[in-house]
Amino acid sequence: MFLSESEDELEELHSDLDSESESSHCSLDEDYIPRGLARDQEDFTDEDSSDEEWGIQPTKRRASRKRPRSVTASPVSSPLKSPSKKWERSPLRKKIHNASTPKKDTPSPNTSKRLSTPRGKNQSVTRQAERRSVRKEENEADGDRWCDIDEEDVEPPQPRFRPDREVGPQLNRTANYTPLELFQLFFSVTVINTLVKNTNAYGKKKYQGHKESWVPVTAADMYSFVCLVLYMGIAPLKTLKDFWRGSKLFSLPFPASVMPCRRFLAISRSLHMNDPAVEAANDQKKGTSGYDRLCKIKPLYGQILEASYTFFHPHQHISIDERMVASKARIGFKQYIKSKPTKWGFKLFVLADSSCGYTLNFFVYVGREGEPTGKGVGYDAVMRLLEIPFLGKGYKLYVDNFYTSPTLFLDLLQRKIWACGTVRSNIAGYPKTKRNDMPVKTPRGTIRWIRKGGLLFVKWLDTRGVTMCSTLHKAYSNDMVKRKVKDADGQWTVKEVPVPGCIKDYNQHMGGVDLSDALISYYNVLHKTQKWYKTLFYHFVDIATVNAFILHKGMCKLQNRPVLTQKNFREQLILSLAEIGSTPRRSAPQNFMLPASPFKVPPASPFKVPPASPSNVSATSPPSPSAETLPATATNAPGVGHLPAYFVEQMTNVAPRDRATAGRRACVVCKRKSPVYCSTCQKTLCFTSFRNCYSEWHRGNKVCF
Repeated sequence: MFLSESEDELEELHSDLDSESESSHCSLDEDYIPRGLARDQEDFTDEDSSDEEWGIQPTKRRASRKRPRSVTASPVSSPLKSPSKKWERSPLRKKIHNASTPKKDTPSPNTSKRLSTPRGKNQSVTRQAERRSVRKEENEADGDRWCDIDEEDVEPPQPRFRPDREVGPQLNRTANYTPLELFQLFFSVTVINTLVKNTNAYGKKKYQGHKESWVPVTAADMYSFVCLVLYMGIAPLKTLKDFWRGSKLFSLPFPASVMPCRRFLAISRSLHMNDPAVEAANDQKKGTSGYDRLCKIKPLYGQILEASYTFFHPHQHISIDERMVASKARIGFKQYIKSKPTKWGFKLFVLADSSCGYTLNFFVYVGREGEPTGKGVGYDAVMRLLEIPFLGKGYKLYVDNFYTSPTLFLDLLQRKIWACGTVRSNIAGYPKTKRNDMPVKTPRGTIRWIRKGGLLFVKWLDTRGVTMCSTLHKAYSNDMVKRKVKDADGQWTVKEVPVPGCIKDYNQHMGGVDLSDALISYYNVLHKTQKWYKTLFYHFVDIATVNAFILHKGMCKLQNRPVLTQKNFREQLILSLAEIGSTPRRSAPQNFMLPASPFKVPPASPFKVPPASPSNVSATSPPSPSAETLPATATNAPGVGHLPAYFVEQMTNVAPRDRATAGRRACVVCKRKSPVYCSTCQKTLCFTSFRNCYSEWHRGNKVCF
């Protein structure tokens, strides 16, 4: 009897559930209201349904869903105290819900409360944890795990180096080029004429209404200007006017012999690389997409770039890095990089040859230009720098973690350019698996690696962890390095630890841009200026000089000739530029002398010796025989009174160890340094056991027989 009643009740229960699912007003948020707790049907209205009753509905709903499942799953498991009483009121429940639930089109404030309940937050956290576990299971299923040093890696196919031109200088390899000829490859006649034209246009405009009129600049003046700019790099002073000062502290006769101070400053103030009319037209476009922020340097900028990759072809190993040009000019694209030695200035992205430091390509970073690719600033910079004509295939590129990304390396691999560099662990495409990862406390030299297709990811523990990405290396090639480690007794010992091949090659070939920066910094011509474009002009002069010096070294290596040092190379270049440059109206003395010295006396005639008098010889000069002590025939004889003297005799406060070399000047015969001069002719001459220029000059000028 009891069993039949329960079966009838179950049938009613199933019918009620089917009717609820068919009803359009029923949903998962419907409430279960037992009869014992419910009031009469007429007591339930819209006003009596409060927010508190809506808020506790999910708890009752879960209870209402569990109970019918238990009843249907085991209809005869228990006598069920009163199942018919609970589910007979289902129609009343539906009526109550229909009366208190708003329509679908009308907004309900309770909906937002349900979405912001703690239960919803817990569900979202649970879903995220499930997704992470699923991803972890997928990675483990794919076999992504960090491999040990003992596990063998497959070496990728090595690149075949196929340059479009023969590597090295692209010049006549049998010719002997002078420093001036190499420098003129970058500062050609066209470049000089452009500078002259634009400087004259701006100077004429600037000096309108001034008392002094603008004196047009010639090509010879521009060569003299560049000559002095290079000279200021090897003999730096604090201010420009110090180079023309005549005091004892600042006695540099060379600048005055090349160009007067006022002329140099006038050219420096009016120096322009672009036409002022073109700059004015560009200023009208400010705020639009057609505005060019580098308009003031554009002509020279492009000419230096073209010459850089035209006259030299890089070797197989190349590198890309940033370079900072110091400046505090008030311009929008000035950068501040805290980790750089030069924190304020203009940032340049540079492509350089790793073996010699030759600057192949570069560009000034002014911010986002054009349509970004969406792959990062580093990706765009690398692709822009590698857009060099006739580059070739099979190159090995080295970059740091600012540029490295799996997307970049795979795209370079399609262009037949292999790459290696440090990588950040949060970059897209980096392995996220922790299986067999490096433990917290691990010995120095531990290696972990993962290969994903053509990409190799390597972890190596040195003083700290280093992470690399490469498309051309094997995980471990039995390379070892020496490191100082502490033994069990706490003593420092030298120990060989394993090192990945990618890290060893990275340390060897990544310094191309750093080598170029070092060569520039030795004799940097940059000095303070209020105009940002002049700062970049001086940097272009540095790039041209260093690249010309590297070409000189390459040509000397090919021809088995002795190589000049960079200082000697610059000195010869300065003298050559001074020869083709203009000369001032009042030139400096040919033989460099100290002021307030007997050297200001005009030189004697080759056949006549001036008589000694107080006007000819100062009180501080060495004693010389006078006309009273010599016979009359001796004063008129050639060669009488031409006695050698030392410059140090006119100097004070000279240490004894420096007396042999103090005050040396260039010999008028061999151009070498000599501390001896002729007291009568006022000429610097060598008088040593190896070089007797003193006798040679006097006999050649028929002063002595």
